[in-house]
Amino acid sequence: MNNDIMKGQWKQVSGTIKEKWGKLTDDDLQEIDGSLEVFQGKMQEKYGMEKDEAEKEFNKTVS
Repeated sequence: MNNDIMKGQWKQVSGTIKEKWGKLTDDDLQEIDGSLEVFQGKMQEKYGMEKDEAEKEFNKTVS
């Protein structure tokens, strides 16, 4: 999913992400605001994931 689509669907996607990735807070989701790069950074910080792994997990979650 590209950034434009993600930003457009962020409200729906953020609920799914919060359910699956409980360490991400509401503040984190607000900061991410549809940015894949910020999401990857948060996943690295909270879960110790590599950037590529975080992107794959994101794609699984929103698919």
